[in-house]
Amino acid sequence: MRILIVNDDSISAPVLPHLAAWAKKLGDVTVVVPKYEQSGKSHGIELHKPFEVKKVDFIDGVDAYTVDSAPADCVRIAVMGMNMKFDLVISGINRGYNMGTDILYSGTAAGIFEAAILGIPAVALSTDPKDFQFALDQLDNVLEYFKEHKLMEKWNLYNVNFPMCQPKGIRITRQGGPLYSDDFPNIGNDMVMPTGKYVYEDSNDLTLDTDATLHGYISISPMTINRVNMDVFNQLTYLNA
Repeated sequence: MRILIVNDDSISAPVLPHLAAWAKKLGDVTVVVPKYEQSGKSHGIELHKPFEVKKVDFIDGVDAYTVDSAPADCVRIAVMGMNMKFDLVISGINRGYNMGTDILYSGTAAGIFEAAILGIPAVALSTDPKDFQFALDQLDNVLEYFKEHKLMEKWNLYNVNFPMCQPKGIRITRQGGPLYSDDFPNIGNDMVMPTGKYVYEDSNDLTLDTDATLHGYISISPMTINRVNMDVFNQLTYLNA
């Protein structure tokens, strides 16, 4: 298996070598990640100026490159720029949850969405920013769950969030509501500073990625790049007659 690892936390992410070492047991691993942190950059790509793509030293047996752009461009460069072929893209492990409506802002999620656009199966991995170790310790269990239930045969795009504790189990989930929002206090000289705030509301619904993860479960959500509301579309198709 040929595996591409991307992230939005950059080549400096402390968990990156550990994830790459784990993935090596699955096949050949290539790392292509941002040169600098790109958290919250969503699915941005660079269209109007040149940017650096540089091979860098990494762990033994893994080729690694930094890209001076966002995570979606890391996937695009690997596949379209360097003409590499991959059987799986892993994005993460992100320093911070990517679930609920916050997925829309996530560079980590953008990595798997770009892979899906290019026809490559992909999985995003995220956890609490305080500690990666719980997520690393559960990678084998999640892999076994994917295999046991043939998840990649049923669908090829998943978002996984790990709680920062010994998990109670694994739940298949759907997208919940927001975890965070921002205030924008004026700091003078016509400048504002985004200031994050926690807005999560617990509905105790373990089918939601937010509730499941924050209640101590590993959340696995099948994702889609289709942004059309198909229920409404199907209701309105009579207008095309």
